Amino acid sequence: MQQSTIDEILNRPLSQELLARDLARLAYTALDGTPRSIPIGIHWNGKEIVLCTPTNAQKLPALRRNPAVALTIDTESHPPKILLIRGTVELDHVDGIPDEYMQWNGTYEMTSEQRVEWEANVRSLYDSMVRVVVTPTWVKLIDFETTLPSAVEELLRRQAARQSEPAGELVRQEA
Repeated sequence: MQQSTIDEILNRPLSQELLARDLARLAYTALDGTPRSIPIGIHWNGKEIVLCTPTNAQKLPALRRNPAVALTIDTESHPPKILLIRGTVELDHVDGIPDEYMQWNGTYEMTSEQRVEWEANVRSLYDSMVRVVVTPTWVKLIDFETTLPSAVEELLRRQAARQSEPAGELVRQEA
């Protein structure tokens, strides 16, 4: 996919809304070759999606071996709004807590007292973390109004083609 197309899709208002969410599902290939999909906090910096994880996370050796990943960011309302992203990761070890980790939970409902306690707990738990930086190489925005999953688009094209065929042609095909 061309970078200009990726940029155009990611800059759409709905994409920006989805990229501002706190959680996504990260899909990657585990060391045993099986797929994994996990919920994880995200931070969009305008160019990349940054995930942060403990230095002992099981996904890190798998991501070092195979940096290809997919992310899904979606809503719970109907019709769902979905941003699909494929990309590659770069791993960046950081002493202390990455700024993105402290920012990603901004939409969770937390009182200021809860936030202070959460931050203190985070800072006492992690001496360092790994930033998992996803550079998008392919994206698709699905809103079920102007864009659909590609399989549904194909079925609609087939249905339209069948409906536009002359009646005699339909009878010959069914015989």
